[in-house]
Amino acid sequence: MSDTVEVPEIPDAVLGRVDEVQYEGSAGFPVEQGYIWTTCASVENGNPLYWEPAVANDLTGGPIAPPTMLSVWFRPHHWAPGATENLVPLQVHFDLKEQLGLPEAIISENTITFHEPVRLGDQVTSRQRLRSISEPKTTKLGTGRFWVIDVEYLNQDEMLLGVETYTAFGYRR
Repeated sequence: MSDTVEVPEIPDAVLGRVDEVQYEGSAGFPVEQGYIWTTCASVENGNPLYWEPAVANDLTGGPIAPPTMLSVWFRPHHWAPGATENLVPLQVHFDLKEQLGLPEAIISENTITFHEPVRLGDQVTSRQRLRSISEPKTTKLGTGRFWVIDVEYLNQDEMLLGVETYTAFGYRR
């Protein structure tokens, strides 16, 4: 009996989604000061840019959210009135685990590229793009594939706010 784990071929339906926009949607609420203050308070961020309107006006032409909050606007609430199922962030990742038959997965790298600042009142839309899927690889965790997913963030004027890139490794032990 062999200890080799077979990794199936990538289905054509999955390959057809590389570079295609998937799961475009909104957090369902506008960017508001309360979220910003709560986030800053939770990490003791006393930067006056986020607390003092005059400072924000001088430095950035008005209040902005800390850049590190970019992904806040794509994390859906796990419940919403009228919703028929629980929503999860990074749905492309969970789809790939299922479609590739790789039940375990880790995020091995995450980078964020910032563009325009997120401002009070913005309605942030996110969309996911599968960028690539590797050939089978074997690591200390198991045998599987790496994949790269971009989450793009735009405001109501279609201005690019930032791109978060996730590299994941889906595998079987």
